[in-house]
Amino acid sequence: MTASPPPRPRPQRPGPLSGPGRRTVRPRGPGGRLIGAYGLPALTALLFLVFSVTLPRTFPTLDTVDSILFTQSIPAVLALAAMVPIVTGAFDLSLGYGLGLAHVMVMRLLVGGGWPWPLACLVVIAGGVVVGVLNGVIVEFGRIDSFIATLGTGSMLYAVSGWITGGGRIVPGPHGLPAAFTDLYDSTFLGVPLPACYVLALALALWLVLERLPIGRYLYVIGANPRAADLVGIPTRRYTVYAFAASGLIVGFAGVLLAAQQQIGNPSVGLDYLLPAFAGALLGSTAIKPGRPNAMGTLVAVAVLAVGLTGITQMGADFWTVPLFYGGTLLLAVGLAGYSARRRLSTGAVTARDAPAAPPQPPPAEDDGPAGSTP
Repeated sequence: MTASPPPRPRPQRPGPLSGPGRRTVRPRGPGGRLIGAYGLPALTALLFLVFSVTLPRTFPTLDTVDSILFTQSIPAVLALAAMVPIVTGAFDLSLGYGLGLAHVMVMRLLVGGGWPWPLACLVVIAGGVVVGVLNGVIVEFGRIDSFIATLGTGSMLYAVSGWITGGGRIVPGPHGLPAAFTDLYDSTFLGVPLPACYVLALALALWLVLERLPIGRYLYVIGANPRAADLVGIPTRRYTVYAFAASGLIVGFAGVLLAAQQQIGNPSVGLDYLLPAFAGALLGSTAIKPGRPNAMGTLVAVAVLAVGLTGITQMGADFWTVPLFYGGTLLLAVGLAGYSARRRLSTGAVTARDAPAAPPQPPPAEDDGPAGSTP
């Protein structure tokens, strides 16, 4: 009597996350993706509604909207500047110091040097690019952590600001600054404050570069996995320096706007913008494109912060609530950004557009025959 053969195991269809020691993760449905992408814009609308009901006479007015668009334009520009290095996995802590130096230099060239204001603005913006390149070179070629490197360069920029101003303030003469220069901040375009138009144009430009051009895909890959970027032939050091240079250019532009707004040179004023900039940039990575820094998400995050801060200010909150609000938001933004990034990786939510195009490979060498043979 022969024994029957054992039953053959039933073949299983392999999955992308199947295997020993791996847990199958089901991707979120359309509802979950919509909440993750557009939850922050919905929160902005909800906060606006709540404050409008709570403060019906002061909050839902055109004056409040104009005030938000005017006062939050420079924090929005600086948040976009902070976002660009974050895409590559680096942080630029010299933003606030660079902003202070840029606006002090504009005032020095206009008041002390008598330069034409267009030339002074161009020189300051070009100087911002130089500072950004310096940061990128120190981080990438000096192999210094971006926190330490940019904190050191920021301290040096603050020292230069103090040297230029002599520890005081730069005050324009009795004739003031050129009207065309101050109109860069004070004027409107089609009824919309001109600074808000700058912010929108800058966000659209960054969205186009990061989402539609190859350089944007390269920067995202560098931020996600520098080792993989090296293996596929992406020059990580060069593109990281590009990111810091773009950040410096935007900071220089923000310094020009700050000088047109303040109309006085104060070397320490830029430090007040550092915390809001990083809060907006990090919180923005949880919206529109959850798990990755993006320009439109940063814009939405700045809107949330602006509406919340304006509402609590009109409710009569004390002065210390402003740093408390920004500090708590920054902690929340870091936590949510980390969770969004882990969630995005665990669900495999990486599309073909996120992956870089493979660099051209050299043609294979012709076969000259067996090894060791002579022609």
